[in-house]
Amino acid sequence: MTAPILSYEQLALIQGEGWLFQNLDLYIGERDRLALIGRNGAGKTTLLKCLAGMIDPDRGKRTIVPGTHVVLLEQDPKMDDFGSLQEWVLHGQDAPQPHEAAAIADRLGIDLSRSTAAASGGERRRAAITRALAQKPDVLLLDEPTNHLDLGAIEWLEDWLKRFKGAFIVISHDRTFLTRLTSSCLWLDRGGLRRAEIGFGGFEAWTERVYDEEARAAEKLDAKLKLELHWLQRGVTARRRRNQGRLTKLHEMRAQRAAMLGAAGTAKLALIRDDVRSKTVIEAEKVNKSYGDRPIIREFSLRIQRGDRIGIVGPNGAGKTTLLKLLTGELAPDGGKVTQARTLSGIIIDQQRKLMEPSKRVKDVLANGGDWIEVRGQKKHIKGYLKEFLFDPSLADAPIGSLSGGERSRLLLAREFARAANLLVLDEPTNDLDLETLDLLQEVIADYDGTVLIVSHDRDFLDRTVTITLGLDGSGKVDIVAGGYEDWVRKRYEEHRSSPGGGVSAERRRGTTPSVRAADSSPRGGAARKLSYKDQRDYDRLPGEIERMQSEIAKDETALSDPDLYARDPKRFTELTARIAHNRAEIEAAEVRWLEVAEIAEQLAL
Repeated sequence: MTAPILSYEQLALIQGEGWLFQNLDLYIGERDRLALIGRNGAGKTTLLKCLAGMIDPDRGKRTIVPGTHVVLLEQDPKMDDFGSLQEWVLHGQDAPQPHEAAAIADRLGIDLSRSTAAASGGERRRAAITRALAQKPDVLLLDEPTNHLDLGAIEWLEDWLKRFKGAFIVISHDRTFLTRLTSSCLWLDRGGLRRAEIGFGGFEAWTERVYDEEARAAEKLDAKLKLELHWLQRGVTARRRRNQGRLTKLHEMRAQRAAMLGAAGTAKLALIRDDVRSKTVIEAEKVNKSYGDRPIIREFSLRIQRGDRIGIVGPNGAGKTTLLKLLTGELAPDGGKVTQARTLSGIIIDQQRKLMEPSKRVKDVLANGGDWIEVRGQKKHIKGYLKEFLFDPSLADAPIGSLSGGERSRLLLAREFARAANLLVLDEPTNDLDLETLDLLQEVIADYDGTVLIVSHDRDFLDRTVTITLGLDGSGKVDIVAGGYEDWVRKRYEEHRSSPGGGVSAERRRGTTPSVRAADSSPRGGAARKLSYKDQRDYDRLPGEIERMQSEIAKDETALSDPDLYARDPKRFTELTARIAHNRAEIEAAEVRWLEVAEIAEQLAL
């Protein structure tokens, strides 16, 4: 590791009646790329604020190289005292230069003249990113930077961070984002901090080794500690192993749905048998919806079956929420028909998350103050049910105001999943959740008997959860693909390659708005009508690179399928999992780049 430019020694902080964390030693080198990982409530956000100098701990020595500029991107910065987003971005002694802020805002597609009162969560997030990046930090502290961003903005931010010459620490639930960007992991767990010089791709294998070592050590301790550790392993490590079986089942479900769907994007079912119709919960037939002269949904048809998990993706403003409302009957189509089964009853967990009153207790929210909760027709004690959602049972009497943002979101999920319903609608469900809660949410969705509709920008979550992906590009067309986000990306990439002179633009393939692009490469005026040397080189070499990496992944997955590999060679196991994750991220980045230059080539040929 390079010499630290920011460090904390023996950092400790008291919160409430006890220590939030103690004796933390943390060193940040000038080019470190660190993922900060831990459960909701572990103190991740608080730790970032200590590093930024915004919170004075109870113990610890902070050391910083003179002249080092540390910038914190907060989850929910206070903007309401400012008339416009621009006023907020440019306020204070450390305000960025207006031209720097304007350039980044333009790349992110945010109008800074918009009033803060009218700004959406996505617009506020873009404004916060604009301010943080334009301040030219040496150390950038990022707290859930992808919340409320669409896929195009997330990928633009990834590209910016890859080029960033300083250091950063990031808290994020977005596994794809972490895998692509980080080279080291900080694990904040039970008041302590561990560091591993591995990217996020190797994080889960590393934590499982830690838990296994603790389990062996606990055998020498008293029964109470052994029981506590057993529950911890059951709630984390064992859950991940069970999820492997669920992923296998998910792939089988995707294969079944692929057989029922016609050609990609046609939304026609190859099977029209009565048993299929009897399982239909929502049927859309040639649905159209426009706002003014702009088509939002065009000629959309799909039969949704009982047990389907439908993912809806696309840039902000492309019509995801409109499509969701059409499918649930909240909005009537301009043309065509949407039919819901008479027995359909839904639960909608929206992205606004109208959270509970801070003065209420956890048991008030879950069980109206009682000790028992009805969970889809089955009575459970509230403390046992809290444990299922990774809460300490003693929190039953805790006020909502004492919970972190992520814990409140988890409590909301616990409340809604208890209700009896056969349709679950999740709008950006992953915001504010930690990785372990995401594992739990995937498990609950996999075991859910009904149908699930999910709007999300979390690529990994969709890949692990949905059976069908509906992709919107803003033109009114809806792509229908059996599988998750990666399957949708691959299908559009293959369609583009098989259609020279036609196909899908890079922006549409990535779900990217025109204002969020890696570069504006369209020909201008009398410029030479040919690809640059770099573009031509990428256009020629990337298909071969993609095939090579796909072969490497297949080879590594074959080696990883050995059930005795972890016990025999844990280092090799970690190397393989990290390399597979790295290659997958590189393949996706290469596909994005190839489609960008293919689009330029098409424009030049016109």
